[in-house]
Amino acid sequence: MNLSAFDQWLGDRPARPELRGLPRFFTELLFFGLKEARACLFAGLFFLAVFALPRQGVFGIPRYDALLLIALVIQLWMVWAKLETWDELKAICLFHILGFLLELFKTSSGIKSWGYHDFAYTKIGTVPLFSGFMYAAVGSYIIQIWRMLDLRVRHHPPYWMATVVALLIYGNFFTQHYIGDYRGYIGAAALGLYARTTVVFRPFDKVRQMPLLLGFVLIGFFIWLAENLSTFFGIWQYPNQLGAWSAVHVGKWSSWSLLVVMTFTIVTYLKHVKERIHIPL
Repeated sequence: MNLSAFDQWLGDRPARPELRGLPRFFTELLFFGLKEARACLFAGLFFLAVFALPRQGVFGIPRYDALLLIALVIQLWMVWAKLETWDELKAICLFHILGFLLELFKTSSGIKSWGYHDFAYTKIGTVPLFSGFMYAAVGSYIIQIWRMLDLRVRHHPPYWMATVVALLIYGNFFTQHYIGDYRGYIGAAALGLYARTTVVFRPFDKVRQMPLLLGFVLIGFFIWLAENLSTFFGIWQYPNQLGAWSAVHVGKWSSWSLLVVMTFTIVTYLKHVKERIHIPL
């Protein structure tokens, strides 16, 4: 069974009204898990390469350069296999650019929030080009899970408000080093903006719903876990991890959750997504 057929099998499930109680719970949980795993296809393959490649690289290719090649192959294959559309690829490229610019700033000599210490031919300044794909992986997941779970969004805030908050989130990653970290205020604004917003989704044959804010927090948590694994394997390191590895501060969870808000806003501008969003008048 190829992935397209698997996607169709996951999505085209006949109604099972006879399923009740624990059988229904476990069936929906199973299909929810399968769809989540399928939506993580790019992220899963990419981070599998991150953890599998030895630090010295392979076949004479430095690790960072090999990761870039692997990420490009995965991305091109997903488009060729029609697992992503060209419009979705454009959005993912935007995530890559925004992430790379942030990395370039955060690792600069004047900031040094973290660092990529291994050699690579494909480094621009202090940042290897593959790093943008870590942000693109988040965008790819949101795009894929939207399709897999047939998501609908209810009571989405006006686009201009969501855009302003997204710009403030991104800008604060830069300006916090000069005029102060206003993450808490921006987070409070996002909390108020999306307080009524719910996500409607279909894990199996029935529609379920959850607060969108909960989704932001949960995705941010799993990104924080992936960040801990990445620093453990030495892909990049924070200053306090140079002598010996230590867990990434839990405060980064909030940063990642806010970044998910920004990523979500970009995804909402895709045409096929806009049709599934309800903005109250």
